Amino acid sequence: MLSLEYFLVGYVIWNCYVFVAMGRDKRRAKLHRWRIPEASLLSMGAALGGIGLYAGMKYFHHKTAHSKFVVGAPILILVNFLVIGFLYYAGSY
Repeated sequence: MLSLEYFLVGYVIWNCYVFVAMGRDKRRAKLHRWRIPEASLLSMGAALGGIGLYAGMKYFHHKTAHSKFVVGAPILILVNFLVIGFLYYAGSY
């Protein structure tokens, strides 16, 4: 079974990756280049990257006018914590 320490390290790395992806997408938007699809960004947030998605949105001021991000990112954080809590407690039995 995966130890809590390894999970937390992976969780932090994944959220950093999602944060960087938001920054890259913002930069590409300014340069009028190929963009990361919104569905991909939201999928990364749903796949336990909600904190990185929200932090990137706030830090880079990216997707802040899109209601699916303004509302969706905090909901994804909540869902991420519920999933993590469920997995943690289900694994302890």
